[in-house]
Amino acid sequence: MTSPQPKPFAFYGRVSTEDNQDPESSRGWQLTRATALIQPHGGRIVTEYFDVGQSRSLPWQRRTQANTLLSALRNPRRGFSAVVVGEPHRAFYGNQFGLTVPLFAHYGVELWVPEIGGPIDPDNEAHELVMSVFGGMSKGERNRIKLRVRTAMAAQTLLEGRYLGGRPPYGYTLRDLGPHPNPAKAADGKHLRGLTPDAQTSPIVRRIFDEFLAGYGLFAIAEGLTANHVPCPSAHDRARNRHRSGIAWSKSAIRVILTNPRYTDRQVWNKQRTDEVLLDVDDVALGHTGVMRWNTRDKWVVSKEITHPPLIDDETFEQTQALLTRRARAVDRQERQRRARNPYVFRGMIYCAVCQRRMQGQYNHGAAYYRCRFPQEYALANEVEHPRNVYLREDALTDPLDEWLASAFTPDHLDQTITAMCDAQPVDQLTPHTAAAQATIAACDAKLAQYRAALDAGADPALVTGWITQTQAERTRAEADLQTTQQTEPSRMSRSQIADLVRALGDIVAVLRDADPDDKAEVYRQLGLRLTYQTETQTVRAAVDLSAHRGVMVRVRGGKLLYVSSVLHYGCTCS
Repeated sequence: MTSPQPKPFAFYGRVSTEDNQDPESSRGWQLTRATALIQPHGGRIVTEYFDVGQSRSLPWQRRTQANTLLSALRNPRRGFSAVVVGEPHRAFYGNQFGLTVPLFAHYGVELWVPEIGGPIDPDNEAHELVMSVFGGMSKGERNRIKLRVRTAMAAQTLLEGRYLGGRPPYGYTLRDLGPHPNPAKAADGKHLRGLTPDAQTSPIVRRIFDEFLAGYGLFAIAEGLTANHVPCPSAHDRARNRHRSGIAWSKSAIRVILTNPRYTDRQVWNKQRTDEVLLDVDDVALGHTGVMRWNTRDKWVVSKEITHPPLIDDETFEQTQALLTRRARAVDRQERQRRARNPYVFRGMIYCAVCQRRMQGQYNHGAAYYRCRFPQEYALANEVEHPRNVYLREDALTDPLDEWLASAFTPDHLDQTITAMCDAQPVDQLTPHTAAAQATIAACDAKLAQYRAALDAGADPALVTGWITQTQAERTRAEADLQTTQQTEPSRMSRSQIADLVRALGDIVAVLRDADPDDKAEVYRQLGLRLTYQTETQTVRAAVDLSAHRGVMVRVRGGKLLYVSSVLHYGCTCS
């Protein structure tokens, strides 16, 4: 008598930095609990899904390993028939259980939880109530952790003036203050660190404050520093500023230094906060995402005691803030807000040929322009030859560009365009599941043909009919697997389908001209459009990056426009 085969399980666990635990020890603990639950029932873990560094507040679809597990549920050959979680309050947060367990029930996969003592019954109200309690406990625990951490950081800043991490401000560097006061962290070799003036950059900070109070503007200060070949902050610390050019001092860099209270010898914390906002207001199940926002100055936590050597005194800093406030009030804020609400069709797509920076939108006399403010933002002494004003009017570009985009659909180019669109589609590649299903169907067809031939040759009808029934059932299962797999894979459009869509477009130039500005901007963005303005010749080089296009079709409102990006395989020059 053969012993029954062990039941295959998948294991899911999670640990994040907010749990303040070692990932490997936490994984071992959760795996031990899961194994102890399923072994008496003949269960065996055959695969693991363990999220490290993923917050419990993220829904399963946005966790790396959890999302992989959900994708595996759709595969009939997943290799396991049940899933066991290590700890429910780490796996589920808030209402996540109610949003996740229907997927397990739909695909016929059991979900085992140690606190339940076995599999969860989706129809059992007691099980649902218990899991809802764990979701609420998980949410409450996370909130308590956040509160404790923020309270501890505020107290360490206010009472101890402790340096809490992050990059040191320009003008300072870090020094070792000895072993960490926490015995556990000290045992791991961790040390406290503090700020100390940097010999190279601290005199520059004092110079910036002195020149500003002497009447120099932000741009004038930046101009002087660049002319004296003083490296800007991003050039001084290239290791942490590889994403910046570091070619010159900017007004924004000067302003950041002038508004940093750390230069007055006290530690400051809570200048910024992280707000959790809905990722998609139309789909609450996607959860929240963190958004960094600046706190008002009354929310800052400033240490009571001196924590590091000052670069300027308190009086100098307060005078600087008062002067900055007076200058800021002179700016017409209402006008700036009005300009920000205007639509720009080519927002983020137009580049200056001289400095290769994006040109910024600006409305003048009711018309949209794009300008390069490189000389206004960066010091002129950076030895980059750049015109003081670079302007490009939007409506001078839209008509030539739309005609260029539509030129691929003229009668002379239509056949070539349709062929290019058809060829540009990704080649259908059989996945292992699709190939296996097709092979099973072909093998079943071959068997059925043999069985019919056997019947014609006089074989026992009852025996052959049983073979045929079994083979047809196997073929039906393979067809269902193939259909399920193909529904999740992109399919190629035929040449005739593309031709029907293209011929239904009509006057593409008119559709683009009358389209909503936001929709036109989306079409250009999907095409990967890049416009480079050469001010000397007053020409614009237009090109599309087909590799950046993620979709096959782009649809806009206000006109029936279906546009395929693959036809635009060349550039144009608009004067």
